[in-house]
Amino acid sequence: MEIQKPAIAGTLESSDAQVVVEPFADGIQLSIESSVMNQYGRQIRATVLETLEHLGVKNGKITVNDKGALECTLKARVECAVFRSCGASEKNIPWGGVVR
Repeated sequence: MEIQKPAIAGTLESSDAQVVVEPFADGIQLSIESSVMNQYGRQIRATVLETLEHLGVKNGKITVNDKGALECTLKARVECAVFRSCGASEKNIPWGGVVR
C-alpha cells in the first residue's frame, strides 16, 4: 500500500495511541512519543514497523503518540491510519485480515 495523503487514527486518551501517517518518499521515517518509552519503546517500534511491513508500506512518515496502548490497539491504529490515507472505502477494507 502507498500512503497517499495525511491520515490519523486513535486518540490521546489513556491506554490508547494516536497514529499519524503522511506521504514521504525516502523509506519509513518513524517518530514515537510514549509515556512508557523506557519500558516498552523497542516493542512499540517493532510492532509499528511489523504492521507497516504486513500492509506493504515502504515509504511514509509515521508519528506515534502512545499513552500505554496494548499491542493489538497499536496495530489497529496503524492499520486504520494507513487505510484512511489510501482512501480505501469501507467495503474494500480487509479489517483484521491483513495484520496478524
